[in-house]
Amino acid sequence: MAAIELTDANFQAEVINSDVPVLVDFWAAWCGPCRAIAPIVSELATEYEGKAKVGKVDVDTNPQTATSYGIRSIPTLLFFVGGEVRDQMIGSASKREFQKKLDALVAQVV
Repeated sequence: MAAIELTDANFQAEVINSDVPVLVDFWAAWCGPCRAIAPIVSELATEYEGKAKVGKVDVDTNPQTATSYGIRSIPTLLFFVGGEVRDQMIGSASKREFQKKLDALVAQVV
């Protein structure tokens, strides 16, 4: 399963109203580090299917959502539970680092 394309229009339904944890990757096509972690984000979407959602927000086409969360540098990854930001990571990181944060959130919900 690929990461969900999140937009200003569907962010509320897909993230805020989600009954499972959500990892949101704020990115842009021109951002090198964003492209570098894109395969990891896709792998996480597949591995956490049914336990968590993984989505991507293109900050250039969805400025309202990016602005509302104070995104100033990308990639920024926000981790949501119950519609609230519970954790964040700014910049590139290893797959294991992303997994640790997601595992912690999934454990809270179960």
